[in-house]
Amino acid sequence: MVFEARSQSTATTSSPYSQYGLGDLTPMLLPQNIAMGGIGTALNQINGFNNINPLNPASYAAIHYTAIDAGIYNNTVFLTQTGQPSQRNENFRLSHLAFAIPVSGKSAISFGLLPYSEMGYNYIKTAKNFGTGSAVDTNAVNYLYSGEGALSKAYIGYGFTLARHLLLGVNMSYIFGDLKQYQSTEIPTLSSTLNSRIEQDNAVGGLNFDLGAQYVIDLSLTRHIIFAYSGSLKSQINTQSSYIVSQYSIDATGVTNLPADTVVDNQRAKSKIQLPQINHFGISYQKDQSFLVGADYSTGHWSDLSIGGVNQGMANSSTLNIGGQYTPNINSFNYWSTVDYRLGAIFDQTYFNIANPSGTGSTQIKSTAITFGFGMPLHAVNTSFYKLNFSAEIGQRGTLNNGLVRENYINLHLGFTLNDKWFQRYKFD
Repeated sequence: MVFEARSQSTATTSSPYSQYGLGDLTPMLLPQNIAMGGIGTALNQINGFNNINPLNPASYAAIHYTAIDAGIYNNTVFLTQTGQPSQRNENFRLSHLAFAIPVSGKSAISFGLLPYSEMGYNYIKTAKNFGTGSAVDTNAVNYLYSGEGALSKAYIGYGFTLARHLLLGVNMSYIFGDLKQYQSTEIPTLSSTLNSRIEQDNAVGGLNFDLGAQYVIDLSLTRHIIFAYSGSLKSQINTQSSYIVSQYSIDATGVTNLPADTVVDNQRAKSKIQLPQINHFGISYQKDQSFLVGADYSTGHWSDLSIGGVNQGMANSSTLNIGGQYTPNINSFNYWSTVDYRLGAIFDQTYFNIANPSGTGSTQIKSTAITFGFGMPLHAVNTSFYKLNFSAEIGQRGTLNNGLVRENYINLHLGFTLNDKWFQRYKFD
């Protein structure tokens, strides 16, 4: 297998593993959570700052200021496989846009746009001596595989306080986007031979729901423990798929000619994608305006994933997130004492269950990462408070065993958060 960098692609990831299932899944987390190892289930306000946390819609109940959060994302990945040269790919995109508005002193709504999954890969497999028994390397066959696209999640949610310490919430989301995959067979040394290409396209759109709950135990006026759960419900979303098989030739200069024939042309067949139940369990401990620590454990029943009634052969996933942040002195005149310093770790058994190229068995792909970042307050203006949130995730996914691919990656996130008092009633004497 030989990897090649894509050019002029709409893909925002460069991973051969993204060809499976729905691609690389993206958790519903903002940079401030990612820097703390991806914890979020048991978080609402972070040291008094109103934080939008779509991972658990119950957290919206703790929002008392209008909040806006937007950010950008950069991914650098180094691909390594035994016997092949390593490759470096880099991608950049807008990452998220989220809003939250208080409805009352004990409830708020939130809405926004987040990434759901990404697909982007391009590699070649070569077989020697097609059609001959010769020991001489002739008539090599190239099998080319590529894919691109992304799914996004537009959501609107509501969180409220049911009792003094119990927060509940729900998100309604619309998952949409397009995933395209291509597979070609070429024999470059036989100029008279027609090559073949398979094009598959899934245009996705459908509703999904998230539920959440948080129970807050006040140990004192400034110390709190939160136990929490959130879950994405099992659901079916629509997809319209096309499947085209065509034949084409390549001229003497290496330019691909227009298809000479279309063997199969199945356009826009409607079917369903069966999404699984995903569960998040979390706990956090916080001393206001000083520090917090927390842990999440998540499971996804991805072995239930099916597209058009065909099970995708994925594995059930499980993820452990641990992390926290420390603020030396939020009231200090020394700026660096008011900065939030964040650190965490992620241990992930992904839903990728890959058949070994060696031909024996399969491997569930694992990923581990360390994270760190900063929450940097900006100058307040009247009732407006601003913060820049930077996070870095440095990790490894995959393995060199059984002919598979190892990925070393660096993900950088930068977000801008605004807290402000909107819709105030002013009294005049």
